[in-house]
Amino acid sequence: MSLRLTRLDPGGCDREALIEFLTTDVFPHHTQSRPTVAAVERRIAEGAYRDDDNDTYWIEDSAYGRIGVLRYEDLEDGAPLFDLRLASGYRGQGYGAEALRAATDHLFTTMPDVTRFEGQTREDNLAMRRIFVSCGWVKEAHYREAWPVEGGDPVASVGYGILRRDWDTGRVTHVDWDDLPTPSRHSGG
Repeated sequence: MSLRLTRLDPGGCDREALIEFLTTDVFPHHTQSRPTVAAVERRIAEGAYRDDDNDTYWIEDSAYGRIGVLRYEDLEDGAPLFDLRLASGYRGQGYGAEALRAATDHLFTTMPDVTRFEGQTREDNLAMRRIFVSCGWVKEAHYREAWPVEGGDPVASVGYGILRRDWDTGRVTHVDWDDLPTPSRHSGG
């Protein structure tokens, strides 16, 4: 397995291929699991795939070609996020972890002022949650009932992040979840 990221041109030569990729597969753990052509066209026109705050890449395998799309979001914020979508035929085969590593390496290599990189997934997307951890990312948030589900009740959104210093050193800086002093308990009476 050997993946590379190739910047795509959503408003030009890659427009039709991007629309086809996003509308002919199902992405069950995304807010819009089956985007429509109209929705993707609208998002292209709005700059969601390429503007000062967003950028998009094909995820390409040396043997199989285009197997996914990676979109960076909030690039001007100082703590970018990403949206990763693999074609269904390539899920569960290790491509997700390799794509996340490639995305992280690319971001920290090309944006020297960025000190952290963030991602969110649904609580029930156990595969992606395991990928985050295996790639050195740390769970930083658990937002209850924050992820809308088409035709269902909302589920929790789980946030992960990686710090540049962790990426540089290969060490993981964990979150201290018990950082508040424990109040002393006294019996009333």
